[in-house]
Amino acid sequence: MNHLLAPAALIAALVAFAPPAGAQPTLGDALRRADHAAYGNRIAAGNTEEQRARALLAARGILPTLRFEAGYLRTTDPVAVFGTKIRQGTISPDDFAPQQLVNPEARANYQGAIVLEQPIFNADAWTGRRAALRGADASRASQEWTRLSLRADVVRAFYGAVFAAERAATLRISARTARAHVAQAEALVRQGMVTKSDALLASVRAGEVDAQLAEAVGDSAMSRRRLAVLLGNFGADQREQDESVPGVLPTAAMIRAITARDTAFAEPDHRADVIAAAAALGAARSDVLRARSAYLPRVNGFARYDRNSRARLFTGETNWTVGVLASWSPFSGAGELAEHRAAAARLASAKARAEAAEASAGLDVEATRTALAVSLIRLAIAERAVTQSAEARRIVSRRYAEGLATVVELLDAQTAETQSALSLAQARYAAIAAAAARRQALGRDPGTLAEFDGVSASADPSPPRPTAPEARRGEPTPKRTSQ
Repeated sequence: MNHLLAPAALIAALVAFAPPAGAQPTLGDALRRADHAAYGNRIAAGNTEEQRARALLAARGILPTLRFEAGYLRTTDPVAVFGTKIRQGTISPDDFAPQQLVNPEARANYQGAIVLEQPIFNADAWTGRRAALRGADASRASQEWTRLSLRADVVRAFYGAVFAAERAATLRISARTARAHVAQAEALVRQGMVTKSDALLASVRAGEVDAQLAEAVGDSAMSRRRLAVLLGNFGADQREQDESVPGVLPTAAMIRAITARDTAFAEPDHRADVIAAAAALGAARSDVLRARSAYLPRVNGFARYDRNSRARLFTGETNWTVGVLASWSPFSGAGELAEHRAAAARLASAKARAEAAEASAGLDVEATRTALAVSLIRLAIAERAVTQSAEARRIVSRRYAEGLATVVELLDAQTAETQSALSLAQARYAAIAAAAARRQALGRDPGTLAEFDGVSASADPSPPRPTAPEARRGEPTPKRTSQ
């Protein structure tokens, strides 16, 4: 007589497909790797560093400039020769002779100088630096939002891979059970206890399960590879990818205990994407001021210390020069007007993005609260479905043992129980994904769901998670009539 595994034995069978507990990487491991190796985080970090560099570059219109100059020339130009002699301190009365002034001999000069330039008033530089600093703040906040978003993606990808592994394990058990039923039906056909149609229909049902198993195995492999790509681990070898996730999702009771508090009407924290949009708006406003400041005069100071010699650099006579230069360009071919209009357009765009970010954040808070509440309701329904399908399968099993049901009916009941177990796994995964989205929407770290790490799935007191039952051979089955 065929019997089916008890729920506790089914959970043990599922856990047996997972790697040993000590060998299982955790969600925390995946999150730590993503923080420093994920492609998105590395790109965001590079963009932030670039923006910080731009903020430093804007300071060149504010901070002094110090440079050293060195040069050599040899000339017969009358003005240059006369000026060189004066700089070198070698001018004499003979140099004023008309022939010497008009046709001087070639003269060489080594010139060395130290030059200091100090901006005094450059309004566009100050406002431009303020805009660059606020842009850097926006980039840092955007980088933080990218990090949180990727952590939510890692939670979904990690437990998506776990779900795929559990689905494959469930179907593997179901396929083994179906094949055992087929083998038993074929044996009963040979004994003349059932007709051949029973065995053929059982084989069809088993083939359907085998097809589902093949798909599940492929999905499991691809989900691990997707996780590897997300973690910046695309070049990992096959063995490392195969061991990248546990084999069983957290149980329903564990999920409820950790995620139920996220359904409360909690006020969201300051979200990094909203902060980034607000900082970008501030940068755009400062940029408008920078464009307007281009119409103002500029005042800059400078100082030079020069040495000129016929022999070598930085020797000979010395001279110095200090001065202040003011310049004003009220019109430069409409360039300032174009820049001002472009800055105003960027301000309007930044204002719209800031408003959109705030509105989207509010919508996310409402949507994720609803989604998480619905996912927990679906989880409870899926748990009841597992219990009901298991009871239905037990009833059909008893009828089968009494000769009142065919093997096809038994396989149908088994399929229903398998599908309810898969639906429960799907509901558990959906609840975890909804919790990750909820925490991100509240401006919190989705990585705190690493609370699931290190908790044994089989030791949880929640309702059992039945999987497809596995038949085992026992006493001969009474003769029955096919239907």
